[in-house]
Amino acid sequence: MTAVVWLDGVLLPDHEARIDPADRGFLLADGVFETIRVAEGAIWHLGRHLARLREGAQALGLPVPVDDAGISRAIRKLLTANRLREGSLRLTLTAGRGRRGLARPTDLAPSLLISCTALGPPLPPAALIIAHTTRRNEHSPLSRIKALGYGDQILARREAAARGADDAILLNGAGVMVCGSAANLLLHNGAEWLTPPVADGALPGITRGLLIEAGLIRARTLLSEDLAGAAQILLVNALGVRSVTRVGARVFTPLPALVAPLLRAARDPDIGHRPF
Repeated sequence: MTAVVWLDGVLLPDHEARIDPADRGFLLADGVFETIRVAEGAIWHLGRHLARLREGAQALGLPVPVDDAGISRAIRKLLTANRLREGSLRLTLTAGRGRRGLARPTDLAPSLLISCTALGPPLPPAALIIAHTTRRNEHSPLSRIKALGYGDQILARREAAARGADDAILLNGAGVMVCGSAANLLLHNGAEWLTPPVADGALPGITRGLLIEAGLIRARTLLSEDLAGAAQILLVNALGVRSVTRVGARVFTPLPALVAPLLRAARDPDIGHRPF
């Protein structure tokens, strides 16, 4: 079955969707994106994702060409056209067409693409390494938004694969733990769940924020000694929660009783939006 996408107000088959060769998102990673979970026909935390999309766009100086109500209608149409009730959505906002060079045109016309896909089976518990090839720049405003440029994360994931692991923990310039390549990092120290603060370079993830608001996790700088004394490690993003069984030579036994409250809070059904 051909997938359908929504591009700048039009539903069309994905093979007919055209991104302008001069689009700044394609050429310069000038844009932001959001990934959103769809489960049993419900769109998880749509309002929060749209708010973060707009915050990221504002940080880059980009207007969002469609209001929240319009984006919500587009998502409903897209999910219906694709008959999708279990999967993920991706919203990609680019700066649109521009001339050669870094300067944006005065007649900026951002482009918005919405696509969706079914999810595969749940991922097994992960083996991690500490990335050596790259570090998270905690001083960059881009560490706080879902910017399109994911070069550091790609390098970290490639390093993990080369070292026989599933993913990597990225350190920041100060050498403290920050995140996975595409997920927030949670660590249980035997007494409470901890997660790196945004000031250390952690992305303000949607699920992470919900768990902080629920009082289930606390933001604190994570040092190497925290890893040495950890009882459990998790990777958390909008698509789910993944247990970690190993970081380097350090082995962890999954503790479902510690994870269960986080899974319940992450769903937050009051914020879900049922498209059909």
